[in-house]
Amino acid sequence: MYDLLFRTVFARMDPERAHHLAFGAIRAAARVPVLNGVLRSAFAPPATGAVQVLGRTFPSAFGVAAGFDKNAVGVPGLTMLGFGFVEVGTVTAWPQPGNEAPRLWRVLDRRALRNRMGFNNEGAVAVARRLQRLRSTPAGRALVVGVNIGKTKVTAPEDAADDYATSAGHLAPYADYLVVNVSSPNTPGLRDLQSVDALRPILQAARAAADESAATARRPRVPLLVKIAPDLADADVDAVADLVLELGLDGVVAVNTTIAHDLGEGGLSGPPLLDRGLVVVARLRHRLGADAVVVGVGGVTSPADARAYLAAGADLVQGYTGFIYEGPFWASRIGRALARDAAATRVTRATRRTA
Repeated sequence: MYDLLFRTVFARMDPERAHHLAFGAIRAAARVPVLNGVLRSAFAPPATGAVQVLGRTFPSAFGVAAGFDKNAVGVPGLTMLGFGFVEVGTVTAWPQPGNEAPRLWRVLDRRALRNRMGFNNEGAVAVARRLQRLRSTPAGRALVVGVNIGKTKVTAPEDAADDYATSAGHLAPYADYLVVNVSSPNTPGLRDLQSVDALRPILQAARAAADESAATARRPRVPLLVKIAPDLADADVDAVADLVLELGLDGVVAVNTTIAHDLGEGGLSGPPLLDRGLVVVARLRHRLGADAVVVGVGGVTSPADARAYLAAGADLVQGYTGFIYEGPFWASRIGRALARDAAATRVTRATRRTA
């Protein structure tokens, strides 16, 4: 049914307009108490799929990646559809419109997306206020929300650490975890910040600002992760992992979109990312051992893809592009499959103990 709707309606629309319409419908449904309750009950991941990561219980290991909800306007609606957690953003210290349109394209033959959005968002202050309102209710506090932060486009590279620290300070009191994004290809010079020498002061500044802000708000310490590109050489992936261990950070999100394509400007997401994403996750897990969390993202379309990330060493898995092509049942389908796997594993372990 959704495939027919996608081919006959959404695929004929401008991709960004289609996103706003579909996301608006999700948000509207979440605001209707009875409908919200019915959908949440129908799509909720089974309790057997819950995982303990970053000191928090995630209802499912499968969540929505940054980029879908840039301004934290639809967290209840996305969790209503079965996502175990939502990573909002990318949020910058100051509001910015992003790049000029067109800036989002479908790659239908690969079930992929190409974008050069450019971190369009309302800024850290506005997003923090929205998250504060969300967290003011018991239902809002129960949701698992990560916040992805990036550099404001007009901020000079030498001032990047202060820019990230500003965002971290505003957002830490309301986030279950923060992600420092230095890997989008759509902000000039951003990926240069992935070099260890450039990255170290950014991570240190973000960590210090988040700690100070959380302490002032009398909130627990907020886990801090870094998001890297699939286009890093293996040696550079290792170097980032070593820096994470050196600084005592909480983990790595891998991977962002890729520029290894010939389709034009911007980063490519979706199935073309899967193979490299799995390689990077496996490499990170080997390098980090059990001392840090790895979040696998890139090319997840099916439960098998999510399982592959977990098998490669990911603690959590995220998706975005698959949501566009697979429709509203997608998150629930993957979450339920992972929950069945977890239940089966527990039964097998229990059987072995009693044998």
